[in-house]
Amino acid sequence: MMTPLDPNVARRGPGRYDRTARSVWVDVVIGFRNVIRHRRRTTFNLVAIAFGLAALIIAGGFTEWIFWAAREGTIQTGLGHIQVVRHGFFASGLADPFHFLLPEQSPERQAIAQVPGVKTVAPRLAFSGLISHGDATLSFIGEGVDSAAESNFGSISIIVDGKALSREEANGIILGRGLAETLGVKVGDPVVLLSNTPAGGVNAVEASVRGLFSTVSKAYDDSALRAPLPLAQRLMRVSQVHRWVIVLEHTDQTPQVVRALEQKLPQGALEVVPWYELADYYKKTVALLSKQLAVVNLIVCIIIVLTISNSLMMSVVERTGEIGTCLAIGVSGKRIMRRFIAEGMAIGLVGGLAGAGLGLGLAAAISARGIPMPPPPGGSQSYVARITVTWQIVAAAFGLGFATALIASLFPAWKASRLIIVDALRHNR
Repeated sequence: MMTPLDPNVARRGPGRYDRTARSVWVDVVIGFRNVIRHRRRTTFNLVAIAFGLAALIIAGGFTEWIFWAAREGTIQTGLGHIQVVRHGFFASGLADPFHFLLPEQSPERQAIAQVPGVKTVAPRLAFSGLISHGDATLSFIGEGVDSAAESNFGSISIIVDGKALSREEANGIILGRGLAETLGVKVGDPVVLLSNTPAGGVNAVEASVRGLFSTVSKAYDDSALRAPLPLAQRLMRVSQVHRWVIVLEHTDQTPQVVRALEQKLPQGALEVVPWYELADYYKKTVALLSKQLAVVNLIVCIIIVLTISNSLMMSVVERTGEIGTCLAIGVSGKRIMRRFIAEGMAIGLVGGLAGAGLGLGLAAAISARGIPMPPPPGGSQSYVARITVTWQIVAAAFGLGFATALIASLFPAWKASRLIIVDALRHNR
């Protein structure tokens, strides 16, 4: 035979909890009906919540798109999802580039290509030197790339004149638009590249300008060029590369592929570096915009709290006599408090749903037209922004509206429950 955990439960009877649940349900229903009774005040509250949450959704969606565009732009413009280099390359590679060379083909590179999620492994050789055309000579920074592997990157680097790199033209290079303008060359013009060699000498090769490219960074375009990997190796008199740049099927796979590579590759000799450890500008952009969005969230919360608190306090004043009557016929202060909290819940629920719907509709309409944006600082290309609304953004906005409305109702509810019956009955008489 089972015995109750609390002896008082047996004495009070099992129906006590049913009566409590029923009274709570009645209070909630009355609270929701009170919202419908005061339509003008309710409409004002719902409009404030709906437009506030819609603004949050649009701001959050725009920020999400900026994060996505900055992330994918950083990856596709050449950084890749993961880079594999000699240990210490990023710390000392600029000072001694020939000490950190990797073989272009090796068992390790083949092992990387077999890891699930890896789309391609692109070898890169960084070099710098002088480029000459006629009487003009300028310094440059360059990369030797495999044009076939590079086709798996996006088209962030736009060819503004001529053609992209191709294996069909072994001596064809592409220049940044700013570098070409300063040097005074056009597509098809011959140039001479000079660079240092591992032996400490200087080597030169002849090349032709196959095309001009432009990226989001004007400073990069003013000094950069790209060359076929065999041409860059011939210029530097090496047969190796500096980096294996890995492109994945999806950016979200980066952490798990990094772990797989760290287990597969020899420890200490090679370094596996994901894109988010190399993209310092991206990390600072995310940090800045996240703080700005947090300020917007705080402002919306304050508006909702003040609006609903003021509205419910006015409701308490206007319904003082009604509250006194309820207290006089035996309704407890706790139940009065529950009814006002239920009003706040109802306003938060309906306002949250209306705000989510309004935000989604406005986001879709704005994204359909696009948002023309000027070039970023130091950039040369304008772009069209969109609004990317995720379920996390909508859920966060709805939860924020509902929770804020609920919190805003606590003080008016407490105030109503503390009214003195006699004073409440004599109110406005």
